[in-house]
Amino acid sequence: MKHTLAVLVQNRPGVLTRISGLFSRRGYNIESLSVGRTEEPTISRITIVVEGDDQVVEQVCKQLYKLVDVIKVSDITKDAHVDRELILIKVNADPANRGEIMQFVDVFRAHVVDIGKNSLIIEATGDEEKINAIEASLQPFGIKEVVRTGKVAMIRGAKPTEK
Repeated sequence: MKHTLAVLVQNRPGVLTRISGLFSRRGYNIESLSVGRTEEPTISRITIVVEGDDQVVEQVCKQLYKLVDVIKVSDITKDAHVDRELILIKVNADPANRGEIMQFVDVFRAHVVDIGKNSLIIEATGDEEKINAIEASLQPFGIKEVVRTGKVAMIRGAKPTEK
């Protein structure tokens, strides 16, 4: 099962290296990783998606807490949360098929962010299923390049400390 971990850390050099090293030493593959500062500039939030059963993830969380710069670790998989990914897709697009591609862009509420002589770059955001679906829909046109972010996620409602 895929688990989504929200990890609050001190915004210091080397923190991400220590966290990814912990996963590497334990032989766990990180499926998705996203890092950014929070509303507090000295704190960053790392969203990690990892495959494993509940016991494995619980062990990983305990190990993360042992790292000096880790403030809080939450497995938000079972909590009500909102998650999103971003994808940029460069697709073959000659003038003859651009209209058809634009229809897919509209259906997925995506955006064309660059137009080249024979290509388009499309930006889409959404959950993993939506991102997979738009990528699959554009495959027949010939995808030249794909860049995807990791998942970012946030628990719905008040902050856990505000309950």
